[in-house]
Amino acid sequence: MNHVSRRSVLALALAALLPAAAIAAPPAAYFPPQGDWARKSPAELGMDPAALAAAIQFAQSHETARAVDFSDQEATFGSRLGSMPTRRARTNGLVIYKGYVVAEFGDTQFVDPTYSVAKSMLATVAGVAVRDGRIAVDEPVAKRVNDGGYASPQNARITWQHHLQQESEWEGSLWGKNADFIGKEAFGAGERKPRAQQAPGGFYEYNDVRINRFALSLLRVFDQAVPDVFQQQVMDPIGASNTWKWVPYHNSYVDLNGKQVPSVSGGTRWGGGMWINSWDMARFGYLWLRGGAWNGKQVLPPNYVKAALTPSAHGPDYGYLWWLNTKGKNLPGLPANAYAALGAGSNTILVSPDHDLVIVWRWHAGNAADFATRVIAAIRR
Repeated sequence: MNHVSRRSVLALALAALLPAAAIAAPPAAYFPPQGDWARKSPAELGMDPAALAAAIQFAQSHETARAVDFSDQEATFGSRLGSMPTRRARTNGLVIYKGYVVAEFGDTQFVDPTYSVAKSMLATVAGVAVRDGRIAVDEPVAKRVNDGGYASPQNARITWQHHLQQESEWEGSLWGKNADFIGKEAFGAGERKPRAQQAPGGFYEYNDVRINRFALSLLRVFDQAVPDVFQQQVMDPIGASNTWKWVPYHNSYVDLNGKQVPSVSGGTRWGGGMWINSWDMARFGYLWLRGGAWNGKQVLPPNYVKAALTPSAHGPDYGYLWWLNTKGKNLPGLPANAYAALGAGSNTILVSPDHDLVIVWRWHAGNAADFATRVIAAIRR
């Protein structure tokens, strides 16, 4: 036996002793091209078709009680500042497993407001700012933004991280709404009783006025409208459609180099907001599932993604404008590292890294985990 053949025999012997997973390179992640997303049957990916079908039937039968014509908008959220569609889609969604579409239901092409899912999108724009060296999350916003919004002693202490974790305690008014959320006419069922102002970074409050201030601050550091940044730096690289639109309020325009530029909101509480279809929401969720990377391009810094999915000190298991599950309470029955972008209605993008899974479920009743646990139960291997 010559030298080469002896080496070959040795290699074969070693291979026989090792499990296949130890010698086979993991398959490269699939990334859908623009305008298309490959589908695979549940059976091809080791799922129980009947169990998945039952999960989809569950989702279809649990539609939100929100009015189809948005006639409950002002009673729920207060006087509007922006436009609203005439109607919404019925419940619909997508299941993306191992990168492939394994289930779809309802009108997933319908462009609808996605409410506070836009907050997670603002966190993504902030990640681009970190990537490009425009901000550092632990520095005061006032270091980069000098438009009067951070001139008071209270606001001067606010960092980008405080905004990202909804712990800014920013004081003031923006676009006709005050950050104290007092008054039924302005805030609808979301009105709140007066309380003492806390120090920035020491108290969590879900507060759309402060998030809108954060969005305006991102406009300032980019010197560009946030929707343009989001399109150029996020949605175009991930192959999103051109049907989504980030609708400003009627009065949320600022002067930028002599031009009137819209500043957008982090939700649709007072109209406007991110209007988008389920497919583009799925792409956005898939970007985060892949650690901020898309087909070889690192859209978001890995360290930023890690920090964004780390719970804040005072929030209800909350990261950088993402809902987390480290305590198992926000998404009951799912792994501790699962997370979600949640919007009123309900509109949900749910990510479970342990299962290589992204679920979009729109206009649903109940916790999205009720659907996700049924999908996961269909996974056989």
